[in-house]
Amino acid sequence: MIIIDRNELHAMKTAARFDEFGNTRFPTMAKRAVEFGLEPADSIKSEGMSCFARTNLGPTYTSHETFLRSPFCEDIHKVSEYDVAVVGIPYDSGASNRSGTRLGPAGIRHASSQISPFNPDYGVDLYENIKLCDAGDIYTLPANAEKTFDQITKGIGYIFSQGVTPIVLGGDHSTTFPTLRGISKYIDGNIGVIHIDRHSDCDAIQMDEKMHGTEWYHSTHLPNLSAKNLVQIGIGGNCCKSWSKFTRDSGCTAISMEDIDKYGIDKVAELALDIAWKGCKAVYVSLDIDVLEAAFCPGTGTPDFGGMLPRELLRLLKLVTAPGICGMDVVEVSPPFDVSEITSLAASRCIINVLCNLALNKSLYKH
Repeated sequence: MIIIDRNELHAMKTAARFDEFGNTRFPTMAKRAVEFGLEPADSIKSEGMSCFARTNLGPTYTSHETFLRSPFCEDIHKVSEYDVAVVGIPYDSGASNRSGTRLGPAGIRHASSQISPFNPDYGVDLYENIKLCDAGDIYTLPANAEKTFDQITKGIGYIFSQGVTPIVLGGDHSTTFPTLRGISKYIDGNIGVIHIDRHSDCDAIQMDEKMHGTEWYHSTHLPNLSAKNLVQIGIGGNCCKSWSKFTRDSGCTAISMEDIDKYGIDKVAELALDIAWKGCKAVYVSLDIDVLEAAFCPGTGTPDFGGMLPRELLRLLKLVTAPGICGMDVVEVSPPFDVSEITSLAASRCIINVLCNLALNKSLYKH
């Protein structure tokens, strides 16, 4: 029998030298993270965490590129110097099937680096016409939805409270509820929503949790967000029976692809604006990339056939965002399933076109 002295093991020797390693870097980085990224939500207790992921202490799946190579607003206290802040929510624990959307913000940002800030379709140079920054990512917790939602609500709410329009990169669609919860606190009046998606996502609970099929049930229970001002466009395909019941009972408006074929994008947009803005101070746009025909967005958790063509989606976004929006998210981009970055590129193009549209129409939200 070979007798091994445990104290002679390499791992035991290195552990014994723990105090020699020094322990100044972590406290310094943790202090800087909180200084620039805000204290975390009240429900967060772990040392070194901040609301916005800052320094190398953030999760490994956070992105270090910026959207459209715009300035990085490392010190979130200075976000008020900008008109629009892009912020990532790298979270996919709300996905019921294929995960991977936690890498969505990084994928969208990387794809955007291929696109010029000048858009010939609008005659707008975003660098010249909008003060745009990237605020980085919310510090998410994959193992805890409610704490992640608290982080999102605090972070997005802070950006909006500073007079800045948030453009959110998802992440799965469950993150829309805490995003709207954060924004709604700072709007003195009702909020309308234009939700563009293949799926209506309106269960009260999914797999015993708030997931990416539950965000509209919970969002429409916010004090100033009524289902009567919720318009869902592109609905069809793989949908749950319970979602149809919500549509019937809640008073929200669902518009299918068959309706789009029958009435056309322009008429659908006109109806959506009329319903979403009725009695409201602001309108939010939520875009699930899987509304696109599956051939154009393989990189998503729940692809579906029969969705919109890219030009239909860009036309719809142009029409519904012209009067202005209080915020927007693009969710469910899953780079692990993507092909040649086409899904990330589609998401980037949608965001850039919307920003150009806001600049062209001088319709940035006024706080």
